[in-house]
Amino acid sequence: MEPTELSARIFQNAVGTLELYTIYLGERLGYYRTLATDGPLTSDELAERTATAERYAREWLDHQAAAGLVEVVEPGRYLLPAGHVPVLADASSLLFGATMTIQLVRAARALGDVVDAFRTGGAPAPMAWEPEGRQPSNRAAFLNLLGQEWLPAIPSVHKRLSAGARVADVACGLGWSSIGMALAYPEITVHGLDLDIQAIAAATVNAVESGVDDRVRYSAADAAIGLDGSYDLVTIIEALHDMSYPVAVLSAARKSLADNGSVLVADARTDAEPATPASQREQYLYGWSVISCLPYAMGVPDSAATGTVMRPSTLRRYALEAGFRTVEILPIDADKWQFYLLSN
Repeated sequence: MEPTELSARIFQNAVGTLELYTIYLGERLGYYRTLATDGPLTSDELAERTATAERYAREWLDHQAAAGLVEVVEPGRYLLPAGHVPVLADASSLLFGATMTIQLVRAARALGDVVDAFRTGGAPAPMAWEPEGRQPSNRAAFLNLLGQEWLPAIPSVHKRLSAGARVADVACGLGWSSIGMALAYPEITVHGLDLDIQAIAAATVNAVESGVDDRVRYSAADAAIGLDGSYDLVTIIEALHDMSYPVAVLSAARKSLADNGSVLVADARTDAEPATPASQREQYLYGWSVISCLPYAMGVPDSAATGTVMRPSTLRRYALEAGFRTVEILPIDADKWQFYLLSN
């Protein structure tokens, strides 16, 4: 790449980064939701409805108009186009992208600590829950796809869940994967586990509000020691690559399986082999690996230090070391994730 091309690329990336920061503001302040429900609005009206300062609201609206994210329907009056609502204002949409900006801002807050971690080989301090906490970035997918498309595409799993099964959902976060499964399969019970006590508290509330708390329970526990019984299915969704000891967790999951039970791992879909330059998705995964996933897995002795780019060969190696005899890569159509079925 020529120096001038690289310079232009960095400038364009800066433009995009600043746009993401303004999307973060719009999501956190409720600007997009208010424009979607009440628009078109003036800056005075937007500020009044969101309890914010008019001068700030006006500058934000002018930037959004300059970026093509909102429309100026007449001088001083702004509208969020209908086609932008699913992406910017509707958290239930599979297209919703504003949560990503919250994750990026949270990660940026810790970059100073990440710099220090690079120098020492250790890990940055865990990110504080406040002000945003962990965000339900996969909520829409778990509620709309997990139980409706992905699990039904695995005949042996679908049959077992349909008949009633005991499920452990490892690294469940805010609990939406557990809730999605329980809503889709009324006969199952789900035990969600996560290390984050505050996430488990939020998951418990989410289960109550979703009406499945009679069949879904959560524990703040290490899955390597916290799986309590015999499960027909253990799920580990978008989490194995973050674990310092993935083999220990997989081994515990295998030992907790009932007869003919299985472990379903869903993790980032990677290219089969590394390439330079890589695909845009792989560049995205490596970016997260450098600033977040790898650093936060490095704070314990002998960490696997997997990183976000966990290729099928790595997953297969972990599974075999954990004692599984069969590792099946499933042909499920999901652009973000690759699914693996592990069995004894």
